Amino acid sequence: MMQEPQYISHLKLLDNQDPDSWAFQSNEEHEQGVALLSQKFASVFDCANLGFVIGLLHDKGKEQKAFQLYIRKVSGFNPNLRCVGKIPHAFVGALVARQLYPHLFPLLSYPIISHHSGLYDSYDFNAKMNDVIPEEIRLPKLKFIEKDLIPKGKNIGPNDLNHFIRLLFSCLVDADYLDTERFMNEDNYRQRRKCASLVDLLPKLEAHLSTLSRNAPKTELNHLRAEIQQICSDKSIKEPGFYSLTVPTGGGKTLSALLWSMKHAVKYGKNRIIIAIPYTSIIVQTASILRMIFGDENVCEHHSNFDSDEIWKDRPDASLLVRQQRFASENWDYPIIVTTNVQFFESLFSNKPSVCRKLHNIANSVVILDEVQTLPREYLQPIVYAMDSYQRLFSVSFLFTTASQPILVGNHRGTNDRVQLYGLKKVEELIPSDWNLHDKLRRVNICFDSFHSHYDDIAHRLAHYEKVLCIVNTRNDAFEIFNRMPKEGALFHLSRRMCPLHIRKTIEQIQNALKDPLIRFIRVISTQLIEAGVDMDFPVVFRQEAGLDSILQAAGRCNREGNLDIANTYIFSLDKPLPKGSLSEANEARKSMGEITDCFSPQAMTTYFHQIYCRCNSFDKKGIVELLNQSSRVNEIDFDQAAQSFKLIEEKGRNIVVNYENSSEIVESIKKNGFSYELSKKISNFIVCISEHDFQTLLKQRLLEEILDGIYFLPDREQYSNETGLITLNHWLDEILIQ
Repeated sequence: MMQEPQYISHLKLLDNQDPDSWAFQSNEEHEQGVALLSQKFASVFDCANLGFVIGLLHDKGKEQKAFQLYIRKVSGFNPNLRCVGKIPHAFVGALVARQLYPHLFPLLSYPIISHHSGLYDSYDFNAKMNDVIPEEIRLPKLKFIEKDLIPKGKNIGPNDLNHFIRLLFSCLVDADYLDTERFMNEDNYRQRRKCASLVDLLPKLEAHLSTLSRNAPKTELNHLRAEIQQICSDKSIKEPGFYSLTVPTGGGKTLSALLWSMKHAVKYGKNRIIIAIPYTSIIVQTASILRMIFGDENVCEHHSNFDSDEIWKDRPDASLLVRQQRFASENWDYPIIVTTNVQFFESLFSNKPSVCRKLHNIANSVVILDEVQTLPREYLQPIVYAMDSYQRLFSVSFLFTTASQPILVGNHRGTNDRVQLYGLKKVEELIPSDWNLHDKLRRVNICFDSFHSHYDDIAHRLAHYEKVLCIVNTRNDAFEIFNRMPKEGALFHLSRRMCPLHIRKTIEQIQNALKDPLIRFIRVISTQLIEAGVDMDFPVVFRQEAGLDSILQAAGRCNREGNLDIANTYIFSLDKPLPKGSLSEANEARKSMGEITDCFSPQAMTTYFHQIYCRCNSFDKKGIVELLNQSSRVNEIDFDQAAQSFKLIEEKGRNIVVNYENSSEIVESIKKNGFSYELSKKISNFIVCISEHDFQTLLKQRLLEEILDGIYFLPDREQYSNETGLITLNHWLDEILIQ
């Protein structure tokens, strides 16, 4: 047995057959290990000493005699000891930090006191800080004086402090996890390998682009795509900041943005590239391309529908890749991260240790925000403030990519003078305005119908075309039109009636059908989930009336490869009002512009977003800024309230697991073995959201089975169609689709 230290931080039994075979990690050893790791993480944003101090002090409370009795008893090392139960210890280090560095309160104390529980609201934080340091705690003699800890050259304003605390909190939490893992689970720790750097990966991208260029047909479109890439390459040397890449659909935006980001990152020593995408359907597609270019081992795909077992099922090293992917999703320690807007932004405002753990790895990175026009306007102010903080204080460069760029620069008035959006100071567009890129890439006419149609009318019009895509606003509209279509050739339905796996498989089937010259009829009826980023090309598109940005996204699925000189996208209205909310507001904003001579022009988009903004009642509907702004109330930052309030997707319904493919087998595994990380990833592929009303109806009819607390399964296979998904025809289907 190892010699037992006076103050134990962790201990483990080495041999189950030998009750005396114990290993100990002393508290001093753990504190030093955490301090060095936290110092390393915080050095990325020039706060190494702050990181070291919070790491060194975070577990001072474990020196309490009561805690030492507790850890020896609950570990089984000395089960006969008498102790009073779980002993709080995080508050001690926070109190010590305040005593040693009073002028840096609460910057040091907040991360320390919260490293297990999560960042507190101010009331709870101040209450805990009213305690006293136990007499038995030894006050350390630190070599740092206060001025050594103050970040140099950082102007931390009232909207910055919450993010600064959260980044330090992230450094501490990740360091604590890793050092504990290093002692308690050496096998896992060893599998956290050193990834390739972006310097190593840039040649892979350049080789891929070179191969594409050599093999691409010598068309005007491909020549233009090459020119866009060259501009992005040339401008990658510009100073870190905010940039936009506004390229009409079909212009090669994804690869051009990646090239700029990679070269910019290498030029300025950035650690990773983070790509945030609004829709999981696009993420799957994008991540697949990235893995092909850079290798499975260098791309972390982090979203709820990612199934690593399915992706790597044929790889001999699948188990290792799965474990490494899981580790990477914990702290984003990978060179390339692909995630959702929801995951990215909700993490920036989270207070949970497990979620915030990765935040320090956003520092000194390049963040690509794809389809930036989809950012919800009711949360736009806290989002803009957060991006500004991360750019100025944590050396993040942002690239906004879209075919329809919103206005994020300057101040904008909402419905009245009290509703204001305070935007970014500067966003530089990479493509010169005199390039008139929208003219060069024009392949579509947009035709507006002046009359209202019935479902039968639309189905009849669609049936005249052999290959056609129709995009509508609600699940019910998609279902009704689909059922009126002639059942010939390849007919597809896409909506959130379908579970994520079903959607992905259907998109793949559509893409394969479009490549098959033997299939004459290909008709797709979809909600807007197909609208942005999904690589499909139809000779004609129908789009139900919507905002101008949505219309342009739909037009991007039309004549995408320029196979026709010009093609048509038809905008129609149904003889029913649009659902109230953001969609109807966007449609009214478009209509208020009058007759648009050129929908694709940047001027039209600017005018459209002005119309959108002036209809906003709030750019911060949950009051996130007030909860986190330091100037309004000294030392009163309500982290928990802000985290609970910042939800980009409101939970308006209930999630159920449907019986599709092998979901019933996964359900049986959950019932037998309980919930695990791997099973949660698998089961998320079979979830459909329904209204509370329909949930209660299914529950009363005893059609739902509660497999675990709060997790419900619809086992009846007859309730799920391989064509249209969940078979339920109630009012919830008329609600606007939430991506």
